Amino acid sequence: MTVSYVISGFAVGLLVGLTGVGGGSLMTPLLTLLYGIHPSVAVGTDLAFAAVTKSAGTMAHRYKGTVRWDVVRQLSCGALPAAVLSTLLLKHFGALGHGIAEIIRYSIAISVSLTVIALLFKAKLQVWLNNHPEKQLHGARLTAATVACGLLLGTLVTVSSIGAGAVGATLLVLLHPRLSPAEIAGTDIAYAVPLTAVAAFGHWWLGSIDWPLLGALLLGSVPGITIGSLAARAVPEKFLRGLLAITLTSVALKLVW
Repeated sequence: MTVSYVISGFAVGLLVGLTGVGGGSLMTPLLTLLYGIHPSVAVGTDLAFAAVTKSAGTMAHRYKGTVRWDVVRQLSCGALPAAVLSTLLLKHFGALGHGIAEIIRYSIAISVSLTVIALLFKAKLQVWLNNHPEKQLHGARLTAATVACGLLLGTLVTVSSIGAGAVGATLLVLLHPRLSPAEIAGTDIAYAVPLTAVAAFGHWWLGSIDWPLLGALLLGSVPGITIGSLAARAVPEKFLRGLLAITLTSVALKLVW
């Protein structure tokens, strides 16, 4: 089984490298549907996985100067308290119980569906907003909206481990359309580091992290992400995103039905 986990980590890492979509959208459904792992354990393990991989990504973006730290702070002001509160609620209702498992399954399905929407419409939204500057938020309203998005993302990520990738990037595009694509990516990864770390610590406290599984996934994902990133330019982006959108839609439907 360990070899299967390493292969799965490699496959997910390869797709993340090729498409830039967060691994949670792929890894968590894979663990629950293919391997039958309890949803809470799948979420907790994937959060620990994300905390490690996104830390490396943040260092790279920091070196390139593509992180907007003011936006990171605003998102974190909403996301971190939401992560703590969500963890306490999971503890109260029993993170490893059958009832909460069903709730988490539906949360994963919703988060995957949001990822599909983000994949399909992010570029069009950015173009529309740049053509309609009067629709953009500014000042205190922009700050409040960014903190509120942090609250939403903190809850989604803690419960489903999904949301800090494509969904977070799309929300950044909506709120801060003037950021460059590199700044969107860097800021999205940077705020996700403390969020996934806090959420992963919460799941460790809940007892819902499988450490041997985490090690096997990391062993496969590191070369997968590297190869995917190097090959990204050779594969048509529209084809990849279309294929990924179809796959994730099928996953969401399978999780519900």
